[in-house]
Amino acid sequence: MTQRRILVTSALPYANGQIHLGHMVEYIQTDIWVRFQRMMGHEVYYVGADDTHGTPVMLRAEKEGLTPRQLIERVWQEHKRDFDSFLVSFDNYYSTDSDENRKLSEDIYLALKDAGLIDAREVEQFYDPVKEMFLPDRFIKGECPKCGAKDQYGDSCEVCGATYQPTELKNAYSVVSGAAPVRKSSTHYFFRLSDPRCEQFLRAWVRGLAQPEAANKMKEWLGDDAASAGDTDGAGSGSTLADWDISRDAPYFGFEIPGAPGKYFYVWLDAPVGYYASFRNLCDQRGIDFDAWVKPDSTAEQYHFIGKDILYFHTLFWPAMLKFSGYRTPTNVFAHGFLTVDGAKMSKSRGTFITAQSYIDSGLNPEWLRYYFAAKLNASMEDIDLNLDDFVARVNSDLVGKYVNIASRAAGFLVKRFDGKVNAAALGHPLLAQLRDAAPTVAALYEAREYSKALRTVMELTDAVNAFVDTEKPWELAKQDDQRAALHAACSVALEAFRLLTIYLKPIMPAMAEGVETFLNVPPLTWASVAMPLQADRPVNAYRHLMTRIDAKQIETLLAANRESLQATPQTQASPGAPAGAPGIEAVAETITIDDFAKIDLRVAKIVACQRVEGSTKLLQLTLDMGEGQTRNVFSGIQSAYTPEQLVGKLTVMVANLAPRKMKFGMSEGMVLAASAADEKAQPGLYLLEPHSGAVPGMRIG
Repeated sequence: MTQRRILVTSALPYANGQIHLGHMVEYIQTDIWVRFQRMMGHEVYYVGADDTHGTPVMLRAEKEGLTPRQLIERVWQEHKRDFDSFLVSFDNYYSTDSDENRKLSEDIYLALKDAGLIDAREVEQFYDPVKEMFLPDRFIKGECPKCGAKDQYGDSCEVCGATYQPTELKNAYSVVSGAAPVRKSSTHYFFRLSDPRCEQFLRAWVRGLAQPEAANKMKEWLGDDAASAGDTDGAGSGSTLADWDISRDAPYFGFEIPGAPGKYFYVWLDAPVGYYASFRNLCDQRGIDFDAWVKPDSTAEQYHFIGKDILYFHTLFWPAMLKFSGYRTPTNVFAHGFLTVDGAKMSKSRGTFITAQSYIDSGLNPEWLRYYFAAKLNASMEDIDLNLDDFVARVNSDLVGKYVNIASRAAGFLVKRFDGKVNAAALGHPLLAQLRDAAPTVAALYEAREYSKALRTVMELTDAVNAFVDTEKPWELAKQDDQRAALHAACSVALEAFRLLTIYLKPIMPAMAEGVETFLNVPPLTWASVAMPLQADRPVNAYRHLMTRIDAKQIETLLAANRESLQATPQTQASPGAPAGAPGIEAVAETITIDDFAKIDLRVAKIVACQRVEGSTKLLQLTLDMGEGQTRNVFSGIQSAYTPEQLVGKLTVMVANLAPRKMKFGMSEGMVLAASAADEKAQPGLYLLEPHSGAVPGMRIG
């Protein structure tokens, strides 16, 4: 087999927030692929970095009383902690705010300028007269110029979907200061993506993309190929490519553009260059020839794993920048979909906007999630769902009930009866031949990023091994003195099968595999280890539990932790209207409009029945009459404050138009409202809201 040289990256997380499970889809997907390539014996480097520049970082640092560099250093430590917790095996995790990135960004910019692909133009944009700064699109809000919806961002409307220029907004205001922005002209620098050279290059490059969805999206952006071919000067073709504004004005946290005082590279220019900066830093550490990997004549492969929302930057700007600045272009870009939880967008109010750290703090094994995500992931850009009930069931069934169970059923007999030594003659069993023959199929599926199919194959093999153990019944053979040889053979076959299954699962569960290697007393498993069976002269060690089951209470803890995280922001001042220094009272939330409030349908409801929920220490099951001619079922976490007897017959307030949510205990068809303090130690108590006497079920509140 020819050894490949592979450079792999994941998208760079922005240094303005926590890593959550939606992020982890990408890093787990990438890490599995990288670990598989390493097991195949290839030379692979996986690099990443925090994306650190831009206005949001600058403003957040100012708000927290920090310098931008103090903020990004703290966030880097948090991000690195989370990646390490989930076993993401970066060879180098760096920062875009580095000397290497500054130098590379400048070199690429100057090369593009020399190639005639940089233009300077006067641009009129919004300026905040209070903060004395030009405003990025996302820091301007106003009324949509198309549909009139209020509080829409400066680039697109979330109501009607229209896109527009910030200066087209009506009644615009600065998100930073609240002031009405003024129009002001400034010189900006543009990368000429519309240049015929870029278009021609991208039309050829798109043919190499592995994902049909990505290729089709690029063809949509590039327009009609035939129209372009008939246009001799490149103008007026079917292409919809627009030149890209790559500069921002001071004040801005980033790299100043060479020869343009007060002008800074837009964060999206130096962020992808950060891939190379991180690799450059690794090369300097290890004595690797950087140019041999990144220049046009390189024989190495280069792959980027990204979310589908940033496909535009990675399949248009990034390859064009590389092509015309003297660097090699990516071998391929692999995009993935988004994560939903229990079939819905991640939600802070429901506790399903789950941070990586809260998952670890809840005592959940990161390899459980790695396995579950892998069981859902394929080579497409489809979204995947984390169904928490299915998560518990699948992990407990597949990993504990099927896979780990094989070792626990055979190892004890082998150690106690045969000094831990396998019967080498038994390892020619047809079952083991079946497992070894599957290696090329499983490898091809990993290579193609079809992890769900790979795991289906592995679990089918696992079922076959368990069927073998069920047939042989080593626990019965152990009771019969004349079946000693049969017992030895059955246990030897089962443990060798377990070793082979571990090889196939190792890219997904590296820590588990390391424990198995210690237990079986074998060197680190690679794909070539398929052909290297257990040896009789290397006895296995005594079996110790390799994995526990998920306890449903851990999921409850996880969801509670993420709901509580909404109230965990330290107070800097008392809430408006609250007594000065009132303990435990949280700050008033971000201002909303009357239109926002009007979307919530609050109704008076009567509690006609109530009972405790078996298996939960927090939930009560409420049956509510809202005057609809039928009742609704709602689960509410108020058991600590009320008994069912206290609530039956009372009126309360419920959110009537909340989407139903399937829970472990049944369907919840709304939400009742209760009051509590952010810090329950300072202000204990939970209080269900009750309308004034005279209200009747079904009355609207507003």
